Amino acid sequence: MADENTPNGEAQTQPQVRMQILAQYIRDLSFENAVATKGAPQGDVQPEMTVQVSLDARKRQTEHQYEVISKFRVTSVNKGDGQTMFLAELDYGGVFHIEGVPEDQMHPFLMIECPRMLFPFVRRIISDLTRDGGFPPFNMDPVDFVALYRQELARRAKSQAETGAPADQKLS
Repeated sequence: MADENTPNGEAQTQPQVRMQILAQYIRDLSFENAVATKGAPQGDVQPEMTVQVSLDARKRQTEHQYEVISKFRVTSVNKGDGQTMFLAELDYGGVFHIEGVPEDQMHPFLMIECPRMLFPFVRRIISDLTRDGGFPPFNMDPVDFVALYRQELARRAKSQAETGAPADQKLS
């Protein structure tokens, strides 16, 4: 970034963003193989996959540390008979040390950049989980976290307009 001159003529630089992943972990994991309990579907099997994503973030007690949780729910339904084939749910967390992000930009940073850093690990876990559950590995398409963030802002604005309540400003 370019230096800016202060009124007394000294050069001032913008603080540089620093992000470090301190920890990653599976917070919750489940896999339900409906085919194993109900038996294999009869006729033509055409799986239709649905992926739901939700995010949560919170400040930790230690200065500059934040916890971000990505929640993924993957459902496979047979198009032919509408029967669920499997359901996978994963809550995957990361602890981040973040400095240099202005306070007004921290929320989008936590809800976009941090999940983007965790996503390759989530994708691998879901792929292994579906394969180990007896199905072909499901290689999830990349998630557009910017679009997801914008959708959530629009949903909150609509909810606020309908109820007249103030917008929720917490980090989730």
